[in-house]
Amino acid sequence: MRGPSQADPAGSSALLPATVRVWDPVVRLFHWSLVVLFAVAWLSGDELQALHEAAGYAIAGLLALRVVWGLVGTRHARFSDFLYRPATVVRFLVDTARGRARRYIGHNPAGGVMILALIGVLASLCATGVLMTTDLFWGVSWVEELHEGLANAALLLVGLHLAGVGIASLEHRENLVRSMITGRKRV
Repeated sequence: MRGPSQADPAGSSALLPATVRVWDPVVRLFHWSLVVLFAVAWLSGDELQALHEAAGYAIAGLLALRVVWGLVGTRHARFSDFLYRPATVVRFLVDTARGRARRYIGHNPAGGVMILALIGVLASLCATGVLMTTDLFWGVSWVEELHEGLANAALLLVGLHLAGVGIASLEHRENLVRSMITGRKRV
């Protein structure tokens, strides 16, 4: 951890804020791999079936890893660190709307709900994708429609996630995207 009085390594006299490691390499690799794989799956859905399916299976594997890591991983990766009571989530969202939400080092209450929502929708998306490859559900329209609806729901959640990251970054004057790249946030 960099102390609050350390100078910029480039030699300027500006002080750098103290930082702390928050996102471990597993969380960051999961996050950015999921971003890429979801984009590949979304863009290849109707045209490149083999690529679409490969991306879907890779997403399923990533989700399994994230669930395990959510149980046994580092502090801020664990579900127990960011799952809050519904009243706490609602209070956080109200405070966010008023521009006075508490800052969290790890995921905030809304972020915790988003993680669960994304895991649930993406797992369901993967499950319906697998079903469509079986003899029993091949060509069954309701499964295909459910799969497409879940893909649209996932895209909506991604949009809400990005909006939440943007709002929190502005409200707390920190670059949350950079923290998911470097793994560090200011104290």
